[in-house]
Amino acid sequence: METPPPPRAMLDGGPQALWEPQPPAGALQTPERCVWPCLSILEGDSCPQGLFEAISGPPWAGPQQVLGQGSRSDLNHWSGQGVAGWPCTGPCWSRRGRPAALETVLREEAQRGFAALEDPLAALLDMLDSSRGWRGKGPSLEAWVTRDLKRCLQAQLCPGPARGSPGLKQLQARAVKLLAESPPGLIEPLVSIFQLQDADRSPLLAQVHRLHQEGKFKEAIVLGAKLRLQADLDVEKMCLPLLLQDKADLVERYVDGFPDLQRRLLALMDSWCQPGFDIRVVARRYPQTTLRLERLSPRALGRQVLRLLEQHGLDPDLCPNVITQQRLAALRYLCYKRLVERSVSRESWAEHVQGLVGQDQWLQEQLLQLLTSHDNTALVAQCALDLLLPEERLPASVAAELRQLRIQERTAEAPPEDGKDDHYQLPIPREHLHFLASWEDLARHQEELLQPGQVVGMDLEWRPSFGAGGRPRASLMQVAVEGRVFLLDLPRLSSPAGGQAAQAFFRLVSRLLADPSITKLGYGLAGDLRSLGASCPALAQAEKQLRGSVDLLQVHRQMRAADRPAPGVDGAAGPRGLSLLVQQVLGKPLDKVQQLSNWDRRPLCEGQLVYAAADVYCLLEVYWALCREPARFHLSGDLARSLRRGERAGPGELPPLQKASTSPQQVPAGEDAAPEVPARAFRVVCDSMLQGLARRLRCLGIDVLVLATGEDHRRAAEVARQEGRVILTSGLPYHKLRAQVGAGRCLSVDCSLKARQQATAVIRHFNVRVTHSDIFSRCQACNCHQYLKVSKDVMKQLVWLSGHPEGPSGTGDEAAQIEDERETGSAPEEAPGGCTYEPSCRWLEEEDLQSRVPATLGDGTRLQLSGVPAGVLRRPGLRHFYCCTGCGKVFWEGSHLGRVAENFREVLEGVPGSREPSRAPSPASSPS
Repeated sequence: METPPPPRAMLDGGPQALWEPQPPAGALQTPERCVWPCLSILEGDSCPQGLFEAISGPPWAGPQQVLGQGSRSDLNHWSGQGVAGWPCTGPCWSRRGRPAALETVLREEAQRGFAALEDPLAALLDMLDSSRGWRGKGPSLEAWVTRDLKRCLQAQLCPGPARGSPGLKQLQARAVKLLAESPPGLIEPLVSIFQLQDADRSPLLAQVHRLHQEGKFKEAIVLGAKLRLQADLDVEKMCLPLLLQDKADLVERYVDGFPDLQRRLLALMDSWCQPGFDIRVVARRYPQTTLRLERLSPRALGRQVLRLLEQHGLDPDLCPNVITQQRLAALRYLCYKRLVERSVSRESWAEHVQGLVGQDQWLQEQLLQLLTSHDNTALVAQCALDLLLPEERLPASVAAELRQLRIQERTAEAPPEDGKDDHYQLPIPREHLHFLASWEDLARHQEELLQPGQVVGMDLEWRPSFGAGGRPRASLMQVAVEGRVFLLDLPRLSSPAGGQAAQAFFRLVSRLLADPSITKLGYGLAGDLRSLGASCPALAQAEKQLRGSVDLLQVHRQMRAADRPAPGVDGAAGPRGLSLLVQQVLGKPLDKVQQLSNWDRRPLCEGQLVYAAADVYCLLEVYWALCREPARFHLSGDLARSLRRGERAGPGELPPLQKASTSPQQVPAGEDAAPEVPARAFRVVCDSMLQGLARRLRCLGIDVLVLATGEDHRRAAEVARQEGRVILTSGLPYHKLRAQVGAGRCLSVDCSLKARQQATAVIRHFNVRVTHSDIFSRCQACNCHQYLKVSKDVMKQLVWLSGHPEGPSGTGDEAAQIEDERETGSAPEEAPGGCTYEPSCRWLEEEDLQSRVPATLGDGTRLQLSGVPAGVLRRPGLRHFYCCTGCGKVFWEGSHLGRVAENFREVLEGVPGSREPSRAPSPASSPS
C-alpha cells in the first residue's frame, strides 16, 4: 500500500498535536482515559490527598501528579491550571463508558464539595468564566460539574438561593451572558440552576436576538425554547432559516404546545406552496447560510403541512394552497384512471370530480386543461357531458361531439358486458353472495364462517377520500369461504358501540382471527386490519389477535423479485397490485371499475356487490393455484406450510419467504435475454419520484441522473436520446415517454416495491453485471465518480482548521456524544467475499485546495467536513477518507459497505449464491 504524504507536507504550519493531547514524558497512562485517583480507590489503593480537587487531573496522571494543593472552597482549582494545562475534556467526562461505581464516587465527592461551599452558584460561574474548555464540543469537566450541581440542588443536597432574592438576580445576569456560548447540553442545566425561566425576560430576549443576528439560528431557537420565550419572539423570523436548512424537527419542537404559533407556522409553509412561488427569493435573505432547498419542493412541503394539520388537529382551511394542490393531484389521478386506464365507472368518476372541484374556478380551469389534453375526443365529450360542462369553454371539436351526444343520446362507451371475457369472473352463483347487516344475519352464518381447518379470504372496502385527514372509515368487510361470499355491512354492525349487533360482530371477528386452524388470506392484510381497528374501536387490537394467516402481498413481492415481468404484461398500462397477481396466476386481471365507487351508499348497486365478492374470492383461487404449482412461480414446494403464520408466531410477524426451488436469479437464455452490460456502462435517467431507487443504483456504480422536482417529464426523453440513457419512471408519464424513445429504453418501475427491490428488478431486467469494485464507485448524492483520497491525519487537520477542535458532530448534549461513542472502537468491516473499499483515486495534494479555511477544492467545491463524526476520527483501524470532487461529501469505510454487499448478494457477481458462479474479487487498484 502506498504511503500517503505526511500531513505537514500538505498543510505547512498546522499545529503538531491537533487531536489527541500527548502525555508528559514518563507519565503513567491509564487504558480507559478515566481519572485515575477514583479508579485507584475502587481497586483498594489508599485515597490520595485532595481527591475532590484531583478530578481535574489529566488522564495520564500518576499518584505523584495528583493536584493536592487545592481548596474545597474554590472551584477555580477545578478549572484553573489543571483544566488549562491538561485536557479535561473528552471521553473521560462522558457518562457513557464510565463505570457505575466510579460515577458514584465522583458524585459523592462532588456533593461534599458543593455542601462545603458558601455559594455554589457563584463558584460555578467563577469556574465557567475562568475556563474555555466547556465552550467547545464534546464532554468536559465543567459540563459534568454543572449537571451534577443541578442534580444536588433538585435533591436539596446543597444550599441554593431563595426564589426572587437580590443575590439570585445578580447571578442570573451573569448566567445569561454565558448562555450565548453554551453548547446545547449545558443550556438546560444552567436554566434550571439559576431559575432563568423566572428571570427578567428582556436580557434573555436580547441574547436570543444576538444569536440570531450572528447567524446562529439553531442555537437561538434552542435557547428560546428552553427559556419558554416563544410567545415573545417572531415565529416566522425564528423558524424560517431552520426550515430552509431542512431542520423541521427543531421547528416542530419549538412550536409544540403553542397552538397560535402552530397556526402561524402552517400559514407560512402554506404560502410557500402557492403556484409560482420561488423559494430562492426567500433564501437570498441568508447568503452566508448553507441551505437545503431541494427538500422544500411544494410536494414535500405539502406532505409536511398535511401531517402537521392532522397531528395538531387544526382546521385545513388554514392551508388553502396545500389543500388546492392536493385536490389537483387527486384530479390528475382520477383523469388518469378514467381517460387512460378506464378503470373507473362514469358515475363514480363524475361524483368524485364534482366533489373535488366544487365552485373553485382555478380547479375548474385545471380540469378543463386535463380533459382537453387527451386525444380521445369522444371520451372527453362523454366526460364533459357527465360533468355538465358548458360548451363555450370546450375546444370546438369536443363541443361538436358533445352536441352529437346530446342529440343522439348515445354514449362513447361499450356496454359493460363486452368486457366480461377480459377479466376474472366470480365462479360462484349470485345467490351464494350474502349481505349481513344484523346480529341475526351473523348468527345464521356463524358456523360457516368459523369452520375449523378451512381457508378464508378477507378484504375491506371504503369510500375513497381525496382530502386531508387520517385513514378512511371502512364501509364493507368481505369474507370468502369455498363456494360462498359474505359481505358484512360495517356501519350497521359496528354501531351503536355497545349494541347487540356490535357485540356479535366483535365476537365473530375475534374468534375468526384468533383461530390458528383457519388460514386467513389477504392482500396487504396488516393494513386492512388497521383500517378495521380504526373503524371499529373494539377491534383496535385485531392485528395482534391474528393467528394462522398468509399475506399474498408478501408472496407477490417474492414472485416479482425472483422473476422478470410476465410476458405480455405491461408494468404501467396493465394491472397492478392484486389485479396483476390474479392475472399472473389465473390468467385474467380483476375488473376494477367499481373500486373507486361510493361504498357508503346504501343499498349498494349490483356492480358493487359483484365486484366486492370477486375481489375477495380471487384470493382463494390464487392461493389454491400457488399451492398446486409453487415451482412455476418460484416459490417453495411446501407453500402452504412455509407461508402460513403458525400458532406460535408473534403478532404482526410475517412468515419467512422461502427461496425458489429453481434458480430465478439466472438470466434466462434465449431470445428474451438482454445482452449483459457492466454496471459502470449502464446509464439511466429517473423521474423525481424514484429518488430512493436512484441512490441504490448509484451505490452499485450505475450512472443515474434524476429529474428535479417539478421538472417536465419530457426532459427525461430528451436526456435519454442525447446521452443514450434508459428511462426509469413510474405512474402517468410512462405512456408518453415510451413513445418518444426506442424499444426497450423505457421501464415502468413498480412503486409498491421497496427501493432495494426496485434496484434488483432493474438490474435483472437489463442484465446488468455488478461486481464488488462497483460498490460506492459513484457518489450517492451527486452521481460523480471521482474521489480524492485523504489520510486520517490530514482529515483531522482539515477538521481542526475548519473550527472543529473536537470533531464537528460532538456537542455537550449527551445524546450526540453517545452517538459518537458508538462509532469509537469499531474497525472497518469487510463485505462478503473479503472485499474492502479501495477505489482507484489519487491522494489529496496541496495544489488541490483553493483554500484551507474552509477546505475548498480548486473548482470551488467545499468539503463537507461537518458530516464527519468525531468518533470516526478516533476509530482504530480506519486509515483513509474519500472526498467526492463533485459535491465535497466525505466517505469512509465501515459497516455500510458490508450491508450493501449483503443486500444485493443475489445480483452481485462473485458472491456465493449470486446469479453467476462465484469469482475471486478483482484486486483493488493502487492509488495513482
